[in-house]
Amino acid sequence: MHLLDIKDLNVGFDTPDGKVHAVNNLNFSLNAGDALAIVGESGSGKTQTVMAIMGLLAENGHHSGQAVFKGKDLLQMSTSELNKHRGREIAMIFQDPMTSLNPYLRIEKQMIEVVMHHQGLHKAKAWSHAVALLRAVRIPDPERCIRQYPHEFSGGMQQRVLVAMGLLCEPDLLIADEPTTALDVTVQAQISRLMSALRKKSNTAIILITHDLGVVAGLYERVLVIYAGEAVESGSVEQIYYNPRHPYTQGLLDSVPRLDQPEDKGMQAIPGNPPNLLLLPEGCKFRDRCPKAYAACKEKPPMQADEEGHAYRCFLDEPA
Repeated sequence: MHLLDIKDLNVGFDTPDGKVHAVNNLNFSLNAGDALAIVGESGSGKTQTVMAIMGLLAENGHHSGQAVFKGKDLLQMSTSELNKHRGREIAMIFQDPMTSLNPYLRIEKQMIEVVMHHQGLHKAKAWSHAVALLRAVRIPDPERCIRQYPHEFSGGMQQRVLVAMGLLCEPDLLIADEPTTALDVTVQAQISRLMSALRKKSNTAIILITHDLGVVAGLYERVLVIYAGEAVESGSVEQIYYNPRHPYTQGLLDSVPRLDQPEDKGMQAIPGNPPNLLLLPEGCKFRDRCPKAYAACKEKPPMQADEEGHAYRCFLDEPA
């Protein structure tokens, strides 16, 4: 049995202009200890996928399908039932620390209460555990900093606090939504190593939400590429990086700066803009931006997979 099994997940939002189709019939699974990166441009549906799993959709949001975690469907749980899993078995590192940390509470209280509630530690042990994690994410003088309020930290320091809070209970599943966006490359590498160590120590499964394929290769084994709320390609890191089968995946790879490319090539942006999620086009959602689009693309391509499990949604037979 998979640790997490997402089946035909749909997420939509009711707006004054109509229904926004944020996620459409998404399927993927995760075993204990797996590391999956969900990749796509802003607005592709990455974050709303995990927000649905966590039961944190906005009031105008709704979902269908299944998100089976340890044999139980998270999408059918009440808030009180979800709270038994969130924080202890499933943790999430949010993208924006300014809206994720309580500005009225010291970091100490926000971290210690989580450990005391979910792990039953006494206050002194919980405090020591919290300090150790702040030190692990390179917070200087953590014994002093833990007593401060969020506004006394820089944006990057706040993000590191969020990472530490996500790792507090050594969860079975850790969801990280752009966890290193506000950090410099040195700290990004440190955070990645810390998450990798947690995965090895506790067999924690990790889902990374990112738009940057450049941060994926060192830690993650599998990649799921999403475009306009729809899976367009999935496979191992080697399959995605060295043999991309969907033109959108190739476009994402071409937009990453590389030292081994000729100087005159540079980065190549994907032309055009993502489609309007209020009125998704028929057929292939990427065809208006695709340099290889042809007549068949007016029909919706099925998700097909080769014998090695490399799946892609494209009519093209040759690699992208």
